[in-house]
Amino acid sequence: MDNSGKSVFGLDQNVAAGLAYLPICLCHLIVSIGIIATDKTNKLPRFHAFQSLMLSALMIVGYIVMIVVGAVIMVVAGAADVPALGFLALIAYFVFLLFILLLVIGLIISCIKGFQGQIFKLPIIGNLADKWSN
Repeated sequence: MDNSGKSVFGLDQNVAAGLAYLPICLCHLIVSIGIIATDKTNKLPRFHAFQSLMLSALMIVGYIVMIVVGAVIMVVAGAADVPALGFLALIAYFVFLLFILLLVIGLIISCIKGFQGQIFKLPIIGNLADKWSN
């Protein structure tokens, strides 16, 4: 693919790639979808757009899973009248916080690399984004 010229909205490639991760006022969704829909030649912004969307989806799925797991543990703890089971919900909450912390660190690193014009592959979703951006 061609790696020259402008990307979506007349932005430079590295600016579009970095904005694909910026989670302010849904900027990342607008830019990412715009890149995927209109920019068929520039690999850098397309890769970062796909990776950004997959990272956002992973955050949403992780949040939903945590809410469901926490609710199930709390209901079981309340029904069994065993307050010690509530401790499991606390452990699940800390695991969820670690998961979110890792995702935010990956988001920050990817955003910086996007603004620098470099491709940075996150584990698992980076390879998928690379395959889908071609």
